[in-house]
Amino acid sequence: MTRKRVAVLISGRGSNMTALIEAAAAPDYPAQIALVLSNEPDAAGLGRARLAGIATAVVDHRPFGQDREAFERALDETLHAHRIDLVCLAGFMRLLTPWFVTRWSGRMLNIHPALLPQFKGLHTHRRALEAGMQRHGATVHFVVPEMDSGPIVLQDSVPVREGDTEQTLAARVLEVEHRIYPQALRLVAEGRVTLAAATTATRG
Repeated sequence: MTRKRVAVLISGRGSNMTALIEAAAAPDYPAQIALVLSNEPDAAGLGRARLAGIATAVVDHRPFGQDREAFERALDETLHAHRIDLVCLAGFMRLLTPWFVTRWSGRMLNIHPALLPQFKGLHTHRRALEAGMQRHGATVHFVVPEMDSGPIVLQDSVPVREGDTEQTLAARVLEVEHRIYPQALRLVAEGRVTLAAATTATRG
């Protein structure tokens, strides 16, 4: 089995990164985490990745100023230098331009803490509570130019309990994230879910 080479892009502690690393340690897992890349030099997840023996890299966005595409070209060069097949966004706090998204179309996944298409963007747990939702969860989807709008690979939910706070709900949803992201990456790495098929399913 030829394992897909995966880069995980992070900006912080990288808890979903850790879940992917742990899943990829299994001999039968169809992907290997070949690189952890951050735009934040002090991201805690970089240390975690190094402890796991995974290559790390930093492309700091600050020197590029407002030139987002120049920053992304540097990202792209780093990914290609490490022969990356698939990209997983895991708390990567940068909006990506259509240029970069198109370059990695069908090969880039994101995890979002809501049941898309509900609650795109930030503060999803607070918004779910304010809306009186009975269930809330997480979604793994292909990345497309429009934020949080790509075809869904996997999603799962938890009940919203009476007395839940933003923090308690977030903690339960995070458990869902850690479970479904490795499952979704497996499906894509094995070729069982593709952008074209997921797009058709979403439209259907």
